[in-house]
Amino acid sequence: MDHFTRKYMRQWSPTRRGLFRTGFGAAVAMFGGSVLAQAGDTGDELDLSSMALTFEDNFDTLSVSPWGPGTRWIAHTPWSGDFGGAIFSDPKGDFPFKTENGMLRITAARDGKGQWRSGLIASVDSKGNGFSQKYGYFEMSARLPDGPGVWPAFWLIGKDRSKSTAEIDVIEYYGDKPGAYSATVHVWHRAGKHDSDYSRIKVFGSANPTDLHTYGVKIDSDYIRMYFDGKFVWKTKALPEHQQPMYMLVDLGIVEGVTNMVAADPSFMFVDYVRAYQFK
Repeated sequence: MDHFTRKYMRQWSPTRRGLFRTGFGAAVAMFGGSVLAQAGDTGDELDLSSMALTFEDNFDTLSVSPWGPGTRWIAHTPWSGDFGGAIFSDPKGDFPFKTENGMLRITAARDGKGQWRSGLIASVDSKGNGFSQKYGYFEMSARLPDGPGVWPAFWLIGKDRSKSTAEIDVIEYYGDKPGAYSATVHVWHRAGKHDSDYSRIKVFGSANPTDLHTYGVKIDSDYIRMYFDGKFVWKTKALPEHQQPMYMLVDLGIVEGVTNMVAADPSFMFVDYVRAYQFK
């Protein structure tokens, strides 16, 4: 069982606040249509000149509050669900968020009781206010922490969670699994069924996760396409549940388990920008 599955199974435990408050139910169904690093089909290449910028945060200043309103980001998932080995904290002073040299610095550190605390930002609040968009291209430019225990991510969630939750993990990087990052597309159905498609993007041989890189996803009615530094790396079919407005989340997670015992304390994730584009 991998980390992304454990992430949600832990939340469905009776002792935790669940993401969807359902049981795991049926086995994961892998939907077809995956293509890895075979750019060439119509739409695979990324052409930002054919798109209009609809959202941009360069983190020259910081607009985040615990729950809004009136800020660009909130500091929790809109459904108020933590996951992993760290508690996502309200912003206070320079923790867990600080703007530094034109970047957002997210800090993960242990508190006085030894509990990991870290930061998450979401572009929509619990009432649905904020930025979301149907289709288009979403991108984060960031420097990731490395080493066992760290779990930085950039992901999207569909606004309509009445019957299921559509999720796109543009990047999940597990520092105890160097050499690649994970890109995953989910649909979590309230009845228990889980549709998923997944790929390991093996770029961290020549590239280094601690250097500045871009991680992006382009969504249309047919495909969900992933990009690393503007280059196509993977695509999978878009399901009907992904054909809706989606909002963005960025977080520095800590893996729950023995590896968090050796994670660097503190650990830092630096986000240069988050942007979204719409097709013209």
